[in-house]
Amino acid sequence: MSSPASLQISELLAGYRAQRFSPVQIIEQLLDARATRPERCEWIDFLPAERVRRQAQALATLAPDALPLYGIPFAVKDNIDLEGVPTTAGCRAYAYTPAVSAPVVERLIAAGGIPLGKTTLDQFATGLTGTRSPWGACRNSFDARYVSGGSSSGSAVTVATGQVSFALGTDTAGSVRVPAAFNQLIGLKPTCGSLSTRGVIPACRSLDCVGVLALSAADAARVLAVTRGFDPHEPFSRSAPAAMPIIPRKFRFGVPDEAQLEFFGDREYQRLFGAARARLESLGGTAVTIDFAPWQAAGELLYGGAWLAERYGAVGEFIESRPEEVLPLIRTVISAGRLIPATEAFLGQYRLLELKRVTGEQWRAMDVLLTPTAGTIYSIDAVEADPIALNDNLGRYVRFTNLLDLTTVAVPAGLRTDGLPFGISLTGPAWSDEALLALAARFQADGPTAAPRAS
Repeated sequence: MSSPASLQISELLAGYRAQRFSPVQIIEQLLDARATRPERCEWIDFLPAERVRRQAQALATLAPDALPLYGIPFAVKDNIDLEGVPTTAGCRAYAYTPAVSAPVVERLIAAGGIPLGKTTLDQFATGLTGTRSPWGACRNSFDARYVSGGSSSGSAVTVATGQVSFALGTDTAGSVRVPAAFNQLIGLKPTCGSLSTRGVIPACRSLDCVGVLALSAADAARVLAVTRGFDPHEPFSRSAPAAMPIIPRKFRFGVPDEAQLEFFGDREYQRLFGAARARLESLGGTAVTIDFAPWQAAGELLYGGAWLAERYGAVGEFIESRPEEVLPLIRTVISAGRLIPATEAFLGQYRLLELKRVTGEQWRAMDVLLTPTAGTIYSIDAVEADPIALNDNLGRYVRFTNLLDLTTVAVPAGLRTDGLPFGISLTGPAWSDEALLALAARFQADGPTAAPRAS
């Protein structure tokens, strides 16, 4: 058997077609290697090895081109149901064992994908650091002293460290995009409602998205094609329009006014963002300065009113009945939603409509919005010393997306001199998923890539 250079989907499929290796052989390698670094805390639960083997063996009668994800290993964030495996949302006492998988997982398995297990997350998907878990802080795949990003922390690390080809996460306020940026991955936050969220423990149900963490934009696009689809049993599900938005070859990209860009003292991230802007220009883009204030104002609504109340509505009853089972910081953040009056919730909705109108006008001047995914990266020690403020800093460029019904792809954009990754976000209107992934693929092809170093 000749081993693949990576677990990138295209690499595996090419190897299967050429009979250099089989799904059974790949799965055996991954089963042998899993949990070799338990201190990274990226896994919560593994599927039984025999169950994984049976799924790989079942593909033996099929040709590699018979299924779009033939023999492709993947991981599932542990707030998404996987049949027969406990769903914990990062809280042992909350756990239940689903009889069926979430529809988005069922679609992946039907397409030939092989799930390996459930990944760690910030408890109840509340956080952007990956440190808020009873299983321990999930550690960055490049440097274990630094945060992995969250809340889809384990999903990012399993992909970045070569344990799976892609992983499912969830994204309400940046929970796919921030860990993608911190682990040199593509992170797709798709159009709200385009992937079913049935079988997903909600954070803010009206905003929640199932997202994809992958090694390349092409891989993310392949997974999107399999998972997207209207779900008549999910009230928030939406049908795709007949015509999708496009990004022309010569395009305009919005950039926040320089005075509105905040890197929290990280000059290397600032430098890398400037380089990313120049790369977009070399790909045919023309930079257009925008006023970022209304976008940021929209993002600040997420934890300031109606949507914090919605988050409390999802798990507040459990927190009130079993407070000792919830991390104190998570309990404090979510329980604040109990005190929000209905009048404030309605006022938040009105304010959001105003901001949608203002930001909507800015789309007349641009085809895509460019921002950093995060303004800096923090060590685990720094986050533990100041968990609220630093988590808030990480949300500056990601919180507005779901509230404004936008689509975003987080894209690797270089490394600091200390080897830690930097990423940008390409944001577009709803249903621009494929167009953004195509631009992300051009951006990836134009620049250097890097694999995680031993951590």
